[in-house]
Amino acid sequence: MSSIHPNTAERVSRDASDNFVFQRSLLAYVEAAKRIEGDVLEIGTGTGYGIEIIAPHAQRFVTIDKQMPPLAEELPDNVEFLQATVPPLPFEGERFDCVISFQVIEHIERDVDFVREICRVLRPGGRLILTTPNAPMSLTRNPWHVREYGVDALRNLLSTCFGNIEALGIAGDERVRAYYERNRASVARLARWDILDLQHRLPRRLLQLPYDWLNRRNRRRLLREAPDATASIRMEDYRLGPFTEDCYDLFFVAEKRADQ
Repeated sequence: MSSIHPNTAERVSRDASDNFVFQRSLLAYVEAAKRIEGDVLEIGTGTGYGIEIIAPHAQRFVTIDKQMPPLAEELPDNVEFLQATVPPLPFEGERFDCVISFQVIEHIERDVDFVREICRVLRPGGRLILTTPNAPMSLTRNPWHVREYGVDALRNLLSTCFGNIEALGIAGDERVRAYYERNRASVARLARWDILDLQHRLPRRLLQLPYDWLNRRNRRRLLREAPDATASIRMEDYRLGPFTEDCYDLFFVAEKRADQ
């Protein structure tokens, strides 16, 4: 899995400055819960806030991550946490009915192998539910991401192993769009100092910690300047629907073909 540091802003938290991202991440879990059944695998536990949403809808729920989440010792009876780096996945073939993975694939160097491994551990007819940022909506280069995907690139990648691919997206209402525009203007002001365009010239690993510091600082500044506008965003301000260009996240549902 990715080399995300456990304290980076890439780990979505309940911190008020993360609310714009946190609320849409919650929606992904709520929508996935409507689409899962049986034995479920999550790749990318993060801080573990999705466990309580998914566990009641699964017969058995296994969630894996490179880092130990805070909730790993207080799990429901049907939940198991495993610490692992992927790919590969540490399971035998055809183990799961569903696999969910939110905001992970953009951190994976070997994305083709990642998708193949998911397909391998799914039972025939099993379902993958995956989210990732919609590349055209990114405000700047994120050096924690190996790559970002547009809708066609992600569909092409998944189609190498999956059939019946549904391309959905998570978009927001006026409150969400207002925060996004404030954030975009703030990032643009910061980017003016990068007169040598170092964000695109330097190796991404050299930029990770400076980016993380600036990202966190920028989110907290936006919170100080407009606390109500930031903290007032709720999950209900986001919606899942057919993909449109202004979606913040791609939300794909793909089924493993029965003959695989």
